[in-house]
Amino acid sequence: MASPVVTLIGGESTGKSTLTRTLAGHLSARHGLRCRQVDEHLRQWCQQAGRAPLAHEQAALATRQAELIAEAAAADDADIVIADTSAMVVAAYSALYFDDDALWADALAWQRGYDLTLLMGLDVPWVPDGLFRDSPEIRQRTDALLRQALQTAGLPFLTIYGQGQDRLQQALRPLGRLLGRPLADDPPAWGLGRASWHCERCSDPGCEHQLFTRLLPRAG
Repeated sequence: MASPVVTLIGGESTGKSTLTRTLAGHLSARHGLRCRQVDEHLRQWCQQAGRAPLAHEQAALATRQAELIAEAAAADDADIVIADTSAMVVAAYSALYFDDDALWADALAWQRGYDLTLLMGLDVPWVPDGLFRDSPEIRQRTDALLRQALQTAGLPFLTIYGQGQDRLQQALRPLGRLLGRPLADDPPAWGLGRASWHCERCSDPGCEHQLFTRLLPRAG
């Protein structure tokens, strides 16, 4: 029986890799769960090649990411698979950089087979990595493409916000529901950075969450 799969997707510098590692470590150390972590194949490829991929290389990258996730899910030594991105992110980059929408169909089909999709919010600072990250604007546009694709396809997803432990706890709540056991330390505290805003317009500058967040520093 395949292990349940959780994928963390989002634009560049949204904390996908950090949260993937944190979740895997926490679930193993705190809850005794056997976690299989799937790293982002695209980043590994870029580091090895020393460059960003070209248009004709995108499809193979998306396929390999899906294969790595499938291989981890099929292994018999894991209670849960946590994947740092999916083919959705490669499809978004292909559409953004090369105006090529050909990868969406397969990416969405693979995504539909996963048990939980967590979209990283844009409330963490954008940090250059000295390699392949472009700009906060690219991050925003990638986020918009991912949201549009998921919503158009009718695929459910949850947006994860917060810093540090708050971000971890937000991710643990839906994972707990998926596994049928409580994993988070505490319930959401509305207005204190721990509430889960599952609004589909969270990348909209007029969104209630963003407006509320802007007001918080003025409080007190």
